[in-house]
Amino acid sequence: MQRRSFLKKASLGAVAGTAAVAAPVFAQDAPTLNWRLASSFPKSLDTLFGTSELFSKYLSEATNGKFSVRNFAAGEIVPPLQVLDAVQKNTVEMGHSSGYYYIGKNPSLAFDTAVPFGLNSRQTNAWMYEGDGMKLTRDVYKEFNIVNFPLGNTGTQMGGWYRKEIKTVEDIKGLKMRIAGLAGEIITRLGGLPQQLPGPDIYPALEKGTIDAVEWVGPYDDEKMGFAKVAKYYYYPGWWEGGAQVALYVNDGEWAKLPKSYQSIIEAASRACNSTMQARYDNLNAQALRRLLSQGTLLRAFPRAVMDACWDVSIKVFAEYSAKSPQFKTIHDNYMGYRDQVVPWFRLAEASYDQYVGAALSRQK
Repeated sequence: MQRRSFLKKASLGAVAGTAAVAAPVFAQDAPTLNWRLASSFPKSLDTLFGTSELFSKYLSEATNGKFSVRNFAAGEIVPPLQVLDAVQKNTVEMGHSSGYYYIGKNPSLAFDTAVPFGLNSRQTNAWMYEGDGMKLTRDVYKEFNIVNFPLGNTGTQMGGWYRKEIKTVEDIKGLKMRIAGLAGEIITRLGGLPQQLPGPDIYPALEKGTIDAVEWVGPYDDEKMGFAKVAKYYYYPGWWEGGAQVALYVNDGEWAKLPKSYQSIIEAASRACNSTMQARYDNLNAQALRRLLSQGTLLRAFPRAVMDACWDVSIKVFAEYSAKSPQFKTIHDNYMGYRDQVVPWFRLAEASYDQYVGAALSRQK
């Protein structure tokens, strides 16, 4: 039923006022395109990589097969952390990646994924679709010849897997940790040694002891990656990723050549996939966490002192980046201003509701 509804809305070739089925008219006028999409994620991560496959499926179905996009997993065309470059150069027409992988090119790209103590997934959607998020992030991607769209969100992530417990801020000193985005800067300031590794390289590094800790996504993907086999302490919350957004990249030159109908279908399909990824993670993470705990994983909350230290350093890092880059400051001020506006509402309604239901369930047991 959902598929038929999507196709009905996305097939935009119908002539107003007629009762005829739109697809044949659309097919006659539409160009036949065969594009390629490079992903930063391996096929084994079926929710992450699978979202790009779902997107391509929607495009094909909504255009009666006229718009075909072939999906390539991490490393099949380009290395995982070179997807942005591939789309920028038009090596591939599309990409599926995370903006904070590329903060070495422009730190402002972090806001397209997540920043420490930033927005959660619903707040991110509100900022992107109803606030200034889409305009501001597109201004950044314009430098790289890319038109960006949200294409999924993992929700609030876990704080990662550790070989030893993190009881104080001192425990971060000397910690070799795989961590992405601006969070790596926070870890550095607290004496840690961050490393940005693509998905396929993480488990071997943790297994060999090249790194001491790793953050990835959440229970479902972390279980697939096998981290519990080599690190038993599982921390929460992932304060650096309150709602990690994944992006669709379209080469702007190729985008400009598309008929308006195709552009609208891309926008509709990306929105549908954005919602689907979040729903899948919400469903799968709950089940995976129970399995991990039953197998001996030790769940730990970051101590308040550690959270406070990370918060304080984050404020300083944001201020330093803002002083260096007017663009970063513009996005930061808008993003954090939006956070400060919506968090009180979420705290009043969502958080109080969740806290009560959780407490009631505990009492019921």
